[in-house]
Amino acid sequence: MAAQRVPGVHSVVLYSAPGCHLCEEARRGLQLLAREIPFVFSEVDIHSDGELAKRWLLEIPVVEVDGAITTQAPVDLDRVRRALRGR
Repeated sequence: MAAQRVPGVHSVVLYSAPGCHLCEEARRGLQLLAREIPFVFSEVDIHSDGELAKRWLLEIPVVEVDGAITTQAPVDLDRVRRALRGR
């Protein structure tokens, strides 16, 4: 499920899969980043949708900020930070 849009608040989506250790690391990093820069977070299991699984199976974790893919494995939290700050 995608993050709900809240006016003036960024939306971050983590595309992941169960058992993916890189996804777990990305989730922890995003949770820490949310303490610095507030955003609405959601996580999508790519196996919940056949098209997502085909698109991202070899790329997860993938992070989307405000509808734009920002980084993928290995996740670069500095890129997410810059996207959230509009740089």
